[in-house]
Amino acid sequence: MNVCYLGHSCFKITSAQGASIITDPYTGVGYELPSGLTADAVTTSHAHFDHNFTQAVQTDSVISTLGAHSVADIQILGIASWHDEKRGVLRGKNIIYKYRVDGINVCHLGDLGEDISAELVERIGAVDMLLLPVGGTYTIDALQAKDLTEKLAPKIVIPMHFKADGKLDICDVSAFLKEFPSSIIKKANRNWIELEKQALPNALQIVYLERK
Repeated sequence: MNVCYLGHSCFKITSAQGASIITDPYTGVGYELPSGLTADAVTTSHAHFDHNFTQAVQTDSVISTLGAHSVADIQILGIASWHDEKRGVLRGKNIIYKYRVDGINVCHLGDLGEDISAELVERIGAVDMLLLPVGGTYTIDALQAKDLTEKLAPKIVIPMHFKADGKLDICDVSAFLKEFPSSIIKKANRNWIELEKQALPNALQIVYLERK
């Protein structure tokens, strides 16, 4: 499996067999997606401009609903959640997507804004790799993200939805990284990671991918 970070909350996830998903394509965040993106499917967590700019991707399938979906050898589950701590009053609903890719459980939290409950943890289930918003303001913040990491117990966490060189009023990644010992933080110095199930770490790693 290859996971490529395209900025904000957007990743391209590609299975060993070549099936690909792009998550939450964006516009208007102060930088733009690369041109020429293609994927077998696009998933969108909600309908805000910085998460559903699907016209940036050449694809035959856009997934924006709850429940089970299948794209080639990738299994997808959309799980209901809230974009804010007032059950959607401020920003509406959010879909968490869980992908089963090459035997690895990848969870993309979208713009999760609520403190995660025991019931939601149970519905999400086992997570190997967590794609985690950390910037606050519109999502959970660094402290909430740390708490959620502890509750879901993934092997790998990749932070997303933080301030990079854009102009969004969210925090940069440093506040989240400071919550963990430096020994478990891996700065990849690139925007992608390749992983096989048998190579999953035994203990938590925070992998910081740089948008290129």
